[in-house]
Amino acid sequence: MKLGLETLDYCIFFIYFVIVSSYGYWVYKNKGKQDGGDSKDFFLAEGSLTWWAIGASIIASNISAEQFIGMSGQAFQLGIAISVYELLGGVSLIIVAVYFLPMYLRNKIYTMPQFLAKRYDERLATIMAVFWLFLYIFVNLTSIIYLGGISLEKMTGLSFMTCTLFLTVFAVIITLGGMKVIGYTDVIQVVCLIFGGLATTYLALDLLSNKVGTGSGVLEGLSLIKDKADSHLHMIFTPNQYQVHDGRGGFIDAYRQLPGIMMFIIGGQWVNNLNYFGCNQYMTQRALGADISTARNGVLFAGFMKMLMPFIVVLPGLAAYVIFQENADASIVNGITQDGIVKPDNAYPVLLNLLPVGLKGLAFAALTAAIVASLAGKANSISTIYVLDIHRKYFNKNLTEKQTVWTGRVAIIVAFAIALVVSPLLRNFGQAFEYIQVYTGYISPGILSIFLLGFFWKKATANGALTAAILSIALSSWINYQFPEFPFMNRMGVVFWICSLVHGAISLIESKGKDHPNAFEVNREWFKVEPMFRYGSIVILAIFSIIYFIFW
Repeated sequence: MKLGLETLDYCIFFIYFVIVSSYGYWVYKNKGKQDGGDSKDFFLAEGSLTWWAIGASIIASNISAEQFIGMSGQAFQLGIAISVYELLGGVSLIIVAVYFLPMYLRNKIYTMPQFLAKRYDERLATIMAVFWLFLYIFVNLTSIIYLGGISLEKMTGLSFMTCTLFLTVFAVIITLGGMKVIGYTDVIQVVCLIFGGLATTYLALDLLSNKVGTGSGVLEGLSLIKDKADSHLHMIFTPNQYQVHDGRGGFIDAYRQLPGIMMFIIGGQWVNNLNYFGCNQYMTQRALGADISTARNGVLFAGFMKMLMPFIVVLPGLAAYVIFQENADASIVNGITQDGIVKPDNAYPVLLNLLPVGLKGLAFAALTAAIVASLAGKANSISTIYVLDIHRKYFNKNLTEKQTVWTGRVAIIVAFAIALVVSPLLRNFGQAFEYIQVYTGYISPGILSIFLLGFFWKKATANGALTAAILSIALSSWINYQFPEFPFMNRMGVVFWICSLVHGAISLIESKGKDHPNAFEVNREWFKVEPMFRYGSIVILAIFSIIYFIFW
C-alpha cells in the first residue's frame, strides 16, 4: 500500500483549498460587517443565513472525522446497526425543529447557558458554561483533531503532528471570519463531503468486487456484503449474539455497544440524539439567528442529509470488513492490524490509500472539508459561550462590540491550541467514536432533563436542575464502575429517568405547587408547522421505518 498523494491529487486538493478560502474571504468582505465589530454578526450571522446554508452548516458541523473514521470503524466492528446514530439523528432533528426551536427563538435565546440563566439562575448557567467549555474542547474538538490527524497521516505519509497542525491552522482561518463565513463556506464543504464521500463509497464497493468477487462492479460488492457479512446486516442486537473486535486486541459483545430495542425503550438513543441536536450550542447556533420558518426548513434539510450519511460512512466500513475477513488484500489486512491488534478506526484511511490517482485527491478534499467545517463550527460555539456567558459577565462587563469580537477570536485560538496539544493522548483509546459517545453520555441525561423540564414544566426550579446535572455525572460514573458490562446507551436512558424524577421531586418540594417566576410561557400555536415541513418529515420517518423493517 503506497502512502502519499500524487501531483494530480495535490492539484485537486489545492483547487478545493483555494475555492473555500476565496469564497470565505468574499463572504467576509461582502456579507459581513466591514469593521469586524458586530458581535451578533460574528457569533450568530443574525438573519443572514438561508435555510440551505443553515442545513448545510448543521451537517458540516456534525459530520467530521468522527463519522468518516470513527463511524466507518464501528461499521467495520458492528455493521449497519451503527447507522442508528444517523437515522435517528434525522428523526430527532424533526423533533428539535418542531418543539425546541420555537422555545429558543420566542424567548430570544442565543446560547445554551443563556437559556439556563433566563429560565433558572446565573449560578447554574455559569457552572454549565464552564462544563460545556471543557466538554467541547477536551472531548469534541480534541477527538476531531485526533481522528483527522490519523486519517491524513495514513493518506499522506506525513507525521501525525504535521497533519493535525495543518487541519488546525486551516480551521482557524475559517473560524476567525465568524459564523457567517462558517455558514456559507459550509455549503461548499458539504458539497465536497457528499460527492467525495459517495465517490469513495462507490470505489470501496468496486474494490470489494475486484478483491473478493469477479470484478463485475458495485452491485456485486453490495451482494458480497450481503453474502459474507450477515452478522453485520442487522439493526437490532440481542445479548451475546455477536462478539466483535474491541480495538484493544480483544473482543466485546456487540450488544454492549448498541443494546438492541432496549436503547429505544429505555430511551438512551433518544437522550443521546435530542441532547446532541437540541441542547448543543454548536448544533443549534446556526439556526438561532434566523426566523422560525427559515430555521425549521434548514433543520429539515439537515435531517434529509442525515438519512444519506450511512451510504457515505457505513458502506466503506462494511466493504473493508469483508475484504479483511476474506483476507483478500494484504495491504488492507496489514493496514487495519497494528502491532497484532485489529484497529477498526484504520479501516477508512486504509481504503482511501487504495484509491486511484485523482480520486484520492478528491477523497482527501472531502475528508478535509468534513474535518475543517466541523472544527470551525465547534470552535465558534466555544468562543460564543466563553465570551457571552463568562468573559463579558465576570471579567469585563463593558466590552465594546469590537472588543467582544476580538476576545472571541482569541478564545478560538486558545481552544485550538489546547485541543492540538491534548489530541495525541487519544491514541490510548480503542475507538474514538465510542470514546466520544461514552464520555458525553455522562452528562447528556442530566442536560436533557434540565432543558425539557425547563421548557415545558413551569414548576421546575434551579436547585432541581443543578441536582440533575450533578447526579447525571455521579450516577453515570457509579453505574459504569459497579456494572461495567451494562451498555452505556442503556445507562444513559436509566440516568435520564432518575435525574428527571429527582429534578421533579426537588422542584415540587421547593415550589410548593407554584409556578417558577422564570417559567416560560408556552403557546400551542408555536408548534404548528407548514405543510411542506410536514410532508418532508413524513418522508424521513418513512425512510427510517423501511430501513429498520428490512434490516431488523
